[in-house]
This record gives sequence, C-alpha cells and structure tokens, in this order.
Amino acid sequence: MNAATSNLVISIGAMQVARKIPFDDPQVLNYVRVAYVVVQLAVLGVYYFITSKIKAKNDQTVLKYVEAANPMTKEPGKLVTTTNRDYDLTEVSKAMRGVWIGIAMMAFLHGYMKYTQPLFIQSLMGLKNLYDSKLVTIYIMGKPAEGDLKRPFKGAGGLLGGGSEPQTDKAAIEEAEKRIGKKDD
Repeated sequence: MNAATSNLVISIGAMQVARKIPFDDPQVLNYVRVAYVVVQLAVLGVYYFITSKIKAKNDQTVLKYVEAANPMTKEPGKLVTTTNRDYDLTEVSKAMRGVWIGIAMMAFLHGYMKYTQPLFIQSLMGLKNLYDSKLVTIYIMGKPAEGDLKRPFKGAGGLLGGGSEPQTDKAAIEEAEKRIGKKDD
C-alpha cells in the first residue's frame, strides 16, 4: 500500500474513532489538545535532530539528476546539480514547512472555526508521516541510502501510485546538459 492510500485509510479510520470521543467534555478536549501539541513538537524535534545529523555528516557527494517535467507545461525537466548534504537539507526543509503549514491550518480550524476532530486526526497523521519519512529511515533508523532510499527520492505519487520521478540515468543528464549548453549560446 503506498503512502497516499495508507494516509487515506488512517484518516477515515481516525474519523470513525474521533466520532466516539466526547469532545464536549473540556478535560477530554484538553487532553487531545495536549496530545496534538506534543506530537507536533516531537515531529519538529526529530526534523531538527535530522538537520543536525546531516550537517555533522557533511556528505559532499555530488548528486546530479533531471527534475521531473511539469505535466501541465511542455517544458522538459531541468538539470539539478547538488550534494547529498544540500539535497537532504532541502528535503528536511520541505518536511518542516509541511508541519508548519499543518499547524497554521489547525490553528485556523480549531482556534477560529472551533473544529475539534482534526486535532485528533492530525496527531495520528503527524506520527504516520514521520514514520514514512525517508530521511528518518536514513538518519534515525540507520538504513543505507539504497533502493527506495536512494537520492533523489521518488515522488510520493497519487492514490494509484502514479507519479513523476526524477531521472538519474546518464542519457537524461547528458540531454539536459546539452539543452543548457544550447540556451547559453
């Protein structure tokens, strides 16, 4: 089961469980609020820890790939030349940005709109997303960056698993380098 499908299944299951929770009770609501805050702080803490591990490791191995082309435009993908360190820091930054956006949305949904069920659901999803993170697998669980964990990471894809992924083959990189050379002339 891919990540999008498992997220959907967990969300639907959590919604069913959330219906049974008595959010009208102020004590229960406070417990759910505390759980949400603790989970979000834990997720951010793990990402900050991973950032420090990436910086300490300082892997300067050159990484070249062609970004997946945007299906909405006819432009080909662009060539990216970076290091493993910079790539991983960019990925951690994206993950942390996602957490902060989720916190902002939850502040609006719960603080302004007074919805309570999303607090419970997002507590579970925060832990699930942390578990699915490839950087957590590499830097916390200590697995080598091979196979599915090889950089650049493949896109998550949609519900059916279809997603464009970066091209790392030599032919695609050479083709992108030729395009760049032609544009500079």
